[in-house]
Parts: sequence; structure tokens; C-alpha cells
Amino acid sequence: MQSSDLKDLKIAIVGAGYGGAAAAKALSLIGADVTVYEQANAIREVGAGIGLRPATMNRFRQWGISDAIARVSSPSEYFEILTATGDPIMKETWPADGEQTHTHLIHRGDFIEALLGVLPEGMVRLGHRLESVEDKGDSSVLTFAGGTTAEADLVVGADGIKSVVRRQLFSDKGPVFSGEHAYRAVISVADAHGMVTDDNLRMYIGRGTKIYLLPLRHRDQVSFDITALCPDGAWTPQVTKEDMLRTVEGFDERLVDITRGLDMDTVNIRAVYDIDPVDTWHSDSVVLVGDAAHSMLHHQGQGANSAIEDAGALADALRQADSVRQGLALYQATRKPVTDRLQAISRQGWTEDEINDVFPGQKSAAATAGE
Repeated sequence: MQSSDLKDLKIAIVGAGYGGAAAAKALSLIGADVTVYEQANAIREVGAGIGLRPATMNRFRQWGISDAIARVSSPSEYFEILTATGDPIMKETWPADGEQTHTHLIHRGDFIEALLGVLPEGMVRLGHRLESVEDKGDSSVLTFAGGTTAEADLVVGADGIKSVVRRQLFSDKGPVFSGEHAYRAVISVADAHGMVTDDNLRMYIGRGTKIYLLPLRHRDQVSFDITALCPDGAWTPQVTKEDMLRTVEGFDERLVDITRGLDMDTVNIRAVYDIDPVDTWHSDSVVLVGDAAHSMLHHQGQGANSAIEDAGALADALRQADSVRQGLALYQATRKPVTDRLQAISRQGWTEDEINDVFPGQKSAAATAGE
């Protein structure tokens, strides 16, 4: 689209999470008039760590915000997968993107704060809970709780796994329970029993349980995540310390000790959900990004990265296309095959038997050593 057309393009983004904030930055950089509507009265992210992949960091460099992200993150060279007792299964450097080879490990709260901090004052409007979206073809109208409305040439649904935009316009299928719980906490490096000595992600797997140790050494902390099988699909299940300890039986005793030492008031406890692939992500004036389009299980650590990539691809497509409609079609054609595959791979989870499917051609470190 021509610069003059983009400058006149009024865009409303629903949701100020990773996808919404990234879309706001990317779309404002191509000249659009962007407003973000967030249902919460304050932005709060649960305390846990994530990894921003090399391709994601290159997007941030393209947008001129990589320094803001780097200041609150630690560069990681590789990730490692081990058995419950610490025997090596595989060790892999992060997939490079050009000269960028490091994944940056970051606290979720720091990440969203950094993203929102690079948006212009007043772009994000809090306390706007979406109730309905009316697609009028060339524009769409949003209606929020309390009766406030907003009309835009393009609505970007970045409203997460329970997306109102998706449910009303694209798919009425609800989230799918994975049969797992995630227990997440951020602890001090001193409480990690000597298991965190560098900036690399490690995952321990055994008996249906996965334990992630994600260093946040720039904060002198580590993100500790237990993902365990459980049939209780309540969004926020009631779980005791004893329940958690049962999931880590047989693991390295230091991991058991970390679990035993957790303050349960600081543990974020959630059932794990994703969604089935959505056939169509856009109409003439509405489009989905991030979890609203393709919420996936966290086993690949690709949820936030995919949302950032969506934002960049959407901005690229609108700039390249002759119309909004054409741009949205190009965006979906670019991103949907990628996220469909990531959703499927993420559902495979991580067991020793599945690792060859997740990383084709990789042999375990133990098997390689035996040759």
C-alpha cells in the first residue's frame, strides 16, 4: 500500500499482550494510526521466563527496540534436554537467524513492560473489555463493556486464547485441554541448589513430567517450571505442595529440593490449553494475531515468538499489498503454514521417544557417545 494510504489507515488492536503490543509497534512504524484497547485496568504478567529467539530479536532490531529488550534479558547459546536424573539426551544451539545466534531469556513482566514502553503515550487505552465486533466490510465497529464504541478500517484481534474476536467472527470452537498442568515460579539463583551456572535453558523429562530451568541471571533469578500430567481441566486448579512433589518423584534430588522450597503463594498454577487450527484468520477488515489465531502449547517455547513474528509479517504484508484485504490474505498465507506446524509439534510434547519427531535427525547425546 502507498504511504499515504497507510497513513490514513485507522487500526484498532484488541489486547495489549505480546501480540497486541508488537503489532502496535510494527503497524505504527509503517505509518498507520494505531490505538490499542486492553480490558485490564493495569498490565500485569505472571512471573515466569521465556526465550526470545534469534529471528524475534532481529525483528526488534528492525523496529529499533532491540536495546530495550537486551537491557532486561540474558543471551543464551544453547538449550539442553536431560533425563529426570540429569543424563544428557540432546544439546542444541539455537536456530540462527542471520548473524543473530542467541536466544534472549527474559522475565515475562520485563518483556511486556519493555514492549509497551516503546509505544507512544496514549496509544494504549486500559479498561476496555470487548463485548462485540461488527464487521461492516470496509470497516468494523467494536463495542466495549459500558457501551463505548470504536470504529476502525482494520481491527486486529490480539485478545488471546479466549479471543472474543475469534469466537464471534472466525471459529466458535473453544480451547482444548492438554491433560497437563503448569506450575511456574521465579526463584533466586541462590535457591536453585547450584543447578544454574550459565545462561542456557535446561529441560529435564521423565514419567510424564517436564521441568524447565530458565536462567534470568541479569535479575539473579531463575524461572522454574514444572509441567505435569493431570486430568483436572479447571483453568486455575487447586494444587498443594504435596501434589507438586508427587510430580517430581524420581527426579534429581536438587530439583525435588527446589520444589520443596517453593513458596506456594508465588507459584502460578494453570491447566494447559491450546486451540485447534483456525481455518481463516481474516475478513476484509478484521484479522487475528498471536494466541487469538493459533494458541499453542508451551513445549516449544514458541507462543510469544510467534506473536512477534505475526506482528512483523502483518506490517510487511500491508506495506507490500495494494489493499488491506490483499495484505491480510498475504499475511495469512505467510504465517498460517508455520503456526499450523508449530501447533502440531507442540502438541507432541516432549518424551524421549518423541524427540526425534520434534528434532528430525537428532540423536540423543548418550546414543551419539556410544558410537
